[in-house]
Amino acid sequence: MTTEILSSSELNKVAPVFGQASFDEHEQIVFCNDKDTGLKAIIGIHNTILGPALGGTRMWQYASEWEALNDVLRLSRGMTFKSAITSLNLGGGKAVIIGNSKTQKTPELMRKFGEFVHSLSGKYITAEDVGMETADMDTVREVTPYVTGISESNGGAGNPSPITAYGVFMGMKAAAKFRYGSDLLEDKIVLVQGVGHVGEALVEHLTNEGAHVIIADISEERLEKVSNKYGASIFRGENLFSQKIDIYAPCAMGATINDDTIYNIQASIIAGAANNQLAEENKHGKILQDRGIIYAPDFLINAGGIINVYAELEHYNKQEIMRKTENIYNTTLEILERAQQNNVTTNHAAVNIAKERIAQRKAEKLNTL
Repeated sequence: MTTEILSSSELNKVAPVFGQASFDEHEQIVFCNDKDTGLKAIIGIHNTILGPALGGTRMWQYASEWEALNDVLRLSRGMTFKSAITSLNLGGGKAVIIGNSKTQKTPELMRKFGEFVHSLSGKYITAEDVGMETADMDTVREVTPYVTGISESNGGAGNPSPITAYGVFMGMKAAAKFRYGSDLLEDKIVLVQGVGHVGEALVEHLTNEGAHVIIADISEERLEKVSNKYGASIFRGENLFSQKIDIYAPCAMGATINDDTIYNIQASIIAGAANNQLAEENKHGKILQDRGIIYAPDFLINAGGIINVYAELEHYNKQEIMRKTENIYNTTLEILERAQQNNVTTNHAAVNIAKERIAQRKAEKLNTL
């Protein structure tokens, strides 16, 4: 099974769906279109062996439909491993809506999307992601019960971003423990790329621990707000990746660790909230390993969000949400130690643990037939 991911410019060289490396044995892909609302969406269901596929909906102005398809396939695949490695009885799925969330998102569009989700009869459960708010999930809930991340006033677990950030913070501290012998981040220089809901919450944790935080974002408004609130320095240079820092925390879109950036990275640890940070898992994971850079697998340390919304399905409380999220620290240390012992990349070690759990559940199901 290949884990290499093709760029959108290469997709026309292979079969449109099944031939993509990012397809990776997906169970189902649903293309959603509605002329009246302008909805164009794709739902990817990667694997449901452990349970229904749960994953957020991302609304983004993709450059092409190929780019949107590749993104949803990579994201839904990552959700499979995220749920498996955190011992949740969930499969992996994700959805993308093609469009500008600030100008094209309407209640009618969200309800229509909810109808498509409902048509899958619970095989896919949606949630909040980039370009979405808790209020949008409340709107989706008007037409389907197969949605999580709804507001606390409506009986949900609320905005998952603070919990996601806390999990990333735990994973980062574990990586620091592995690298430096101490998990204290005081005086460490941390560059947070992307200060949206999750990135800002991570900046707060880092600031409270005494880290020196540098922030970068495409939104000048967000930069000014977060800088003024937490005293973080704003990056104004030309080459973000060549900065001499201790920890790089990518918290925006994925694939920032790629052929153009990987040899410029000066950090000794990479630990952030973004999904699919490695443009090519095998290739770039190995380069990081060879360069001695500790990579905390993204689908592990950003799992706090799915732990939070899973509470709505399993009905556990905030204390249990925090306990499960704190355990990301222990799992991260386990992954880093296993990778070192077996001389494999940290991403490889994490994926293997996730696949082991899926294979075990599959075997159990076969034995009951």
